[in-house]
Amino acid sequence: MKKRVLSVALTAAMVASMATVPAITVQAADDELIVVGYAQVGAESDWRTANTESFKSTFTEENGYKLIFDDAQQKQENQIKAIRSFIQQDVDYIVVAPVVETGWETVLEEAKEAGIPVILSDRQMQVSDDSLYECWVGGNFIKEGETAGQWVADYLEEKGRGEEEINMVTIQGTIGASAQVGRTEGFGNIVAQHENWKMLDMQSGEFTQAKGQEVMESFLKSYDDIDVVICENDNEAFGAIDAIKAAGKTCGPEGDIIVISFDSVKAAFEAMIAGDLNATFECNPLHGPRVDEIIKKLEAGEEVEKIQYVDEAYFDTSMDLEAILAERAY
Repeated sequence: MKKRVLSVALTAAMVASMATVPAITVQAADDELIVVGYAQVGAESDWRTANTESFKSTFTEENGYKLIFDDAQQKQENQIKAIRSFIQQDVDYIVVAPVVETGWETVLEEAKEAGIPVILSDRQMQVSDDSLYECWVGGNFIKEGETAGQWVADYLEEKGRGEEEINMVTIQGTIGASAQVGRTEGFGNIVAQHENWKMLDMQSGEFTQAKGQEVMESFLKSYDDIDVVICENDNEAFGAIDAIKAAGKTCGPEGDIIVISFDSVKAAFEAMIAGDLNATFECNPLHGPRVDEIIKKLEAGEEVEKIQYVDEAYFDTSMDLEAILAERAY
């Protein structure tokens, strides 16, 4: 564990002309703050905004921290530069929400050589040596995808469509991001259990509303009959809904097309209440307190679990959404 340097009191005294001048004590202000560098993906979605705010509200001076925040604007090269900057600034901990899973070995080696623990938030990294990071905090993305797939199966059965041929499209997240990889795999596991489900197409919406709308417009031009749209985050779903309406079609519980998404931000509840979105599957963005807990354990010399999942649920239009929304933190 890297040690922070504490200030030392210095005393100076002057004696002149038989008179004693009182000792003057010069003391620099003690700086015992734990310095944390956070390399964030960007601000591409409502979920990401909530995640950033969770860190900024947790890692404050009042809580014993100094936070150095960097927005990578969804570029891995920017995150690598930020991590190297954190190393040069001799921070105590580095937290990274990696844009993609691969390509981190060299910079993590540099952090390890500098004696700075690295904590991963939200997305994971694929490295040959997992001692290059302390632990990871985030959602179980494969489980999220499987839960969403099972929800679709149950919903179709409930609507008397369990045996119908069902045409699906997926608006994926940023290709290579842990959330994209896990949700695609998890939902695919359920698709494989249903011979009557056909995945027509999958394209990346980059986790943004604008790109989600663009991809959905392309799908609607290419395929006449789409029954289900899987959006790998809420913002993509908002874009998809706009595209569906612009094409003269309807969506939601009373519409032509079933739309589901992931993250469960407040705007997703508003979309369900409006009747545009069928269901949203939670990915809890409030990682700040969990990372704070991890750092405190490491400061105390305790070991921490390598993989730490956050609690997550799902929400659909059968629930009292207005009551849930009123209590929602993000």
